[in-house]
Amino acid sequence: MQDKLRVQDKSVSQETFTIQQCQACGFQFTNPRPAAAHIGKYYESDAYVSHNSGAQGLVNQVYKAARFFTVRRKVNLINRLNGRATGRLLDYGCGTGHFLAGAKKAGWQVTGLEPNARARHDAAARVGQPILEPGTLATLAPGSFDTVTLWHVLEHVHTLGDTLAQLIRVLRPGGKLLIAVPNVDSLDAQHYGPDWAAYDVPRHLYHFGPAPMRRLLARHNLALCETLPMPLDAYYVSLLSERHRPAEKAGGLLRVLRAGYASNQHAQQHGGQYSSVLYVAERGA
Repeated sequence: MQDKLRVQDKSVSQETFTIQQCQACGFQFTNPRPAAAHIGKYYESDAYVSHNSGAQGLVNQVYKAARFFTVRRKVNLINRLNGRATGRLLDYGCGTGHFLAGAKKAGWQVTGLEPNARARHDAAARVGQPILEPGTLATLAPGSFDTVTLWHVLEHVHTLGDTLAQLIRVLRPGGKLLIAVPNVDSLDAQHYGPDWAAYDVPRHLYHFGPAPMRRLLARHNLALCETLPMPLDAYYVSLLSERHRPAEKAGGLLRVLRAGYASNQHAQQHGGQYSSVLYVAERGA
């Protein structure tokens, strides 16, 4: 292992953590990693919009505006991947339930799992049904879902291998597993370095690039069907990253737009290295 970066948690604790990288496989992770029983305090912020639909401020208003369009795109995508039909959907780490609500409205039978109590309550009201705790995953019937989604969730999961195995277990043969994660090999990650907001230590326990993600999927006998860009993330992450910079280095909206545009242009010309990447994998027969 080698130390790659020292990154400060500028959202909640102001503590500093090390990003370490395996020299053999390139996999990156946060060290020290808070134990599952104690990491909850690092999410205790009213500004954490994934757990609080009422979060205010410019950044959160931008997030909410983008969410309106991305929910529709996500629902269209799962429809396409499921043969232009609705089916049974599990959203692992569903947050405040906006995607689940959109999928249910479109005709999907939905199940949501979420560890944060406030987010579960918010999601249950929005979706119109109970939201389950992640521990109930082990009780769900094998092969009971056509599609399983993790939208910027896998990087938060302590038991990475075991959780993936359980998610695959409840996915039917031929079903699709969708995993969206930040990409440490993107241009905006290189540009912002330790101020790159998508490191989000210590809430993000792992930091994925395409090569380690492909190896992880292959290890679980998943066939990678396609990788898809999430181009809006480059702008949102750049907006957060500029706020993370020292005042004398931080730029305004124009710099954010330039950084996001440059990252997306670079990704188009360099193998799809977008700020965030969506991996679509299929469970074999």
